[in-house]
Amino acid sequence: MYFLLLKELKKLRGFFLLFIFSLSISSIATANSGSPSDYKQLLAQASGLQPEILQMALNTYHCTQLTDSSVDKQILTIIDYSKPSTTKRFWVLDLKNKKVLFNTLVAHGKNSGGKLAHYFSNRPNSLATSLGVFKTGVIYQGHHGYSLQLHGLEKEFNDQADSRHIVIHSAWYVSEAFARMHDRVGSSWGCPALDEKIAKPVIDTIKNGSLVFAYYPDRKWLAKSQYLNCRLPAHIRS
Repeated sequence: MYFLLLKELKKLRGFFLLFIFSLSISSIATANSGSPSDYKQLLAQASGLQPEILQMALNTYHCTQLTDSSVDKQILTIIDYSKPSTTKRFWVLDLKNKKVLFNTLVAHGKNSGGKLAHYFSNRPNSLATSLGVFKTGVIYQGHHGYSLQLHGLEKEFNDQADSRHIVIHSAWYVSEAFARMHDRVGSSWGCPALDEKIAKPVIDTIKNGSLVFAYYPDRKWLAKSQYLNCRLPAHIRS
């Protein structure tokens, strides 16, 4: 009972930090997504995506552009690992045209949890999902077929993605039929695996230098992420 109570208190603390953080960046993120109407247009299409998470993701997108000239695709992928795996918690946004291109199921790592993820790791062989900001790389044919490299940009949180072979790939255990039968999708070894029916078009859309924002209200990441806590210059905020 004590450990369950402690776990719930830690979760509440994470949500409190999220609330404070979202208040502090809301005006910045809305400004940088375009006009307020543009932001609302994106949000209206992104079924199930929380406004504060969209704000965080947009802020990290613009912060990354300031430090990495290779991030030039106006495509942003958001994964909300605070949602159960039976929900469509993976969104691909076209920021230029203010459209949601994809909204689908995605798996988390075997050791991150069952239906609900609660544990995240950057360690090799942890079989857990990593949080934070990633940049997509090139397509290759791997163990799971058509796959997309992910390069973790956040030291301590996901910068071991290359050595851990954390990639986007298709998986037979990620589908609505599997979710209905088992009340969850299957688990990967840490990769954000997608439904076989949609993986290839998603990969083709986000390859070669777009950003992936993998979210969970983890208090350590919320407090220490260089992208979540960066301040945009005034000429970008205006």
